[in-house]
Amino acid sequence: MDAIDMIKERRSVRKYRDEKVDRKTMEEIVEISRWAPSWANTQIARYTLVDDKQVIAKLATDGVQGFAYNINTLKNAHGVAVLSFVKGKSGRLDKYGDLDSSNAHFWEAFDAGIACQTFCLAAHAKGVGTCIFGVIDDDAIAEIVGLPEGETVAALIVYGYEDGHPEPTPRKPVKDILRFI
Repeated sequence: MDAIDMIKERRSVRKYRDEKVDRKTMEEIVEISRWAPSWANTQIARYTLVDDKQVIAKLATDGVQGFAYNINTLKNAHGVAVLSFVKGKSGRLDKYGDLDSSNAHFWEAFDAGIACQTFCLAAHAKGVGTCIFGVIDDDAIAEIVGLPEGETVAALIVYGYEDGHPEPTPRKPVKDILRFI
C-alpha cells in the first residue's frame, strides 16, 4: 500500500471483530510510530498499550467524561493506546540560549498529533483499525494507567481488527481549504 492510498483509506473505526491484536503486532506498530518527526527530535510521544479488559472497562467508566459514544466503543474494545507526551521539551531550544517558539505553549500537542497520526497510519498498514478519542479525562486516564510524573495524556486510541470498513466521509473541496499568496 502506498502512502497516498493509506492516507485516503484510513478511517476512524468503532466496530471491531472479537479478536485481540497480538502484542508483537502492536510492538511493530509502535516501532514504526517512533519515526514520527518531533520538535528538535525531542521524541516526546509515549505509548501505553492496554489490553486488559478490566482496565479498559475502567477507562470506559472513568476516563471519557460519561460520553456514551466512547463508552460504547470501549465496551467492545480489546485494545486501547494511551498516547501521552513528556512535558516541557517541545517548543524550546535550550541549546541556543533558552530560545522559545512563540507557540511553545502548544507545540507539545502538535508533536503528539503527528505521533498520533503516525500511529494510526502504521496500524492501518498492519491491518489494524483505530479511532482517536478526544472527549477524555486526562487526569483520570493518567491515574488509571499509572502514567509517570512529567507526562500528559494527549489522546486515547482504540484499536482492533475492523468489523467492516466504514465508508469515507465527505471532504471539503480543495478550493475551500487552499490559499495561495
